[in-house]
Amino acid sequence: MVDTPPRKRVRTRSLAQAKAQGTKIVALTAYDAPTAAIFDEAGIDVLLVGDSAANVVLGQPTTLSITLDQMIMLTRAVSSTVQTALVVADLPFGSYEADNATAVASAVRLMKEGGAHAVKLEGGTRMAERIRAITDAGIPVVAHIGYTPQAEHGLGGHVVQGRRGQDAALLDDARAVEAAGAFAVVIEMVPADVASELTAALRIPTIGIGGGAGCDGQILVWQDAFGWNRGRVPSFVRQYANLGEQLLDAAAKYADDVRRGHFPSESESFSR
Repeated sequence: MVDTPPRKRVRTRSLAQAKAQGTKIVALTAYDAPTAAIFDEAGIDVLLVGDSAANVVLGQPTTLSITLDQMIMLTRAVSSTVQTALVVADLPFGSYEADNATAVASAVRLMKEGGAHAVKLEGGTRMAERIRAITDAGIPVVAHIGYTPQAEHGLGGHVVQGRRGQDAALLDDARAVEAAGAFAVVIEMVPADVASELTAALRIPTIGIGGGAGCDGQILVWQDAFGWNRGRVPSFVRQYANLGEQLLDAAAKYADDVRRGHFPSESESFSR
């Protein structure tokens, strides 16, 4: 039997090399130690501790309510167990918009207290100054353009971006975040041909979520991809499992065994 060599830790430069070599980047969200450990073992390149935790962990209707302290707690859970994946943490709404000093201070906390390897923030041209300030502080930044969930109310809901002549503005955003020092950019809910054009125009890797196959990599919210959420699933998601139904079935069997006196058995009980 041939031993498989251990995977090297994924670094920011690893993503740049992947783009140069035409190797697709694989990313998923993670919010706790057990799932992060599993995804890390599965060979996922990037684990994003997303502010989507507000939705899929805390049950909130938008991402706006999650706090920096909560993001630090979730990031620490993920970073403490990961061996090889690059851990990226979202800067939550309200933690970076006001000024450069606030943005840098928030990013420092995610790195120092949360153990993140990089941070992500939403916005293109309007956030270039924040990206530059954070990268100047020695903190790697992933940008996020297209549909940006923190701006959901301003955008009028879950609306695809880059249609009806908006592609030029998206290209401006993409070039602005690259020039500001972002090492990668998430492109969300953008027509596939537009996302492909952005990918070709940039030196930094693009990671799509609802951006088509032309991006340099892909990311999904794991609860959507693996059927942990039992509600509406975005149209751009492919479900690889139905864990929610499996858990429901297991919980129902457990409840039935307890009510019928079938659990615990003698072997599951202690004796004197």
